[in-house]
Amino acid sequence: MKLPIAAIIGRPNVGKSTLFNRLTGSRKAIVGDEPGITRDRIFGEVNWKSRKFRIIDTGGIIPDEEALIPSNIFKQAASAIEEASLIIWVVDARSGITPLDEEISGLLRETGKTILIAANKSESVAAANEAAEFYQFGWDVTPISAEHGTNVGDLLDKVFDVLSLENYANAGFDTPEAESASSCGLKLAIVGRPNVGKSSLVNKLIGEERVIVSPIAGTTRDSVDTELVFNDKKITLIDTAG
Repeated sequence: MKLPIAAIIGRPNVGKSTLFNRLTGSRKAIVGDEPGITRDRIFGEVNWKSRKFRIIDTGGIIPDEEALIPSNIFKQAASAIEEASLIIWVVDARSGITPLDEEISGLLRETGKTILIAANKSESVAAANEAAEFYQFGWDVTPISAEHGTNVGDLLDKVFDVLSLENYANAGFDTPEAESASSCGLKLAIVGRPNVGKSSLVNKLIGEERVIVSPIAGTTRDSVDTELVFNDKKITLIDTAG
């Protein structure tokens, strides 16, 4: 089995991709002020104090949204939740609890999985204090600043309280060293102009709806890595924006 997985979940524009990039030490996920930039699931690895786990960045979820792109983002986030052993729910400490947060909390409660709340944008003492209101959901809350790295280490320590080194052996997970040793293989990038069917090709090759497909040009924005095995050889498919 692979390393344990944690999924980053939350409403649009709360800083999920900023946290993903901070945790993975990369700029793999596109970050901007525009809500809805992240659409597909983005996978990465987190190394912390000689320990490792996989993490999934997801688009901002809006339950019951019927528009094509938001509804598909919700499906991608639901797949990430199903895969994950642990959910990091990112909220905006400055904005406080919103009706959409209330709705997301109900969805997360139904999963029965461990939830850690990351109250982002807690750069100031006042914002960090205001983050305490999220305790009303009944889960652990860590005030953080994904942009500046404040308290991100504390959040990771809590993650490993759940995904501890002991759990690698108990749950049959590979060790971090074994995972790294097995990660070599062919990397294949799929490129082309917008709306020619790149994401459809990726989904066909792996046999599942791994990336969002729509008739809207520019649906794919991030580069999305997907692993498959063909003839006992590992291949990483990289879907790219048009």
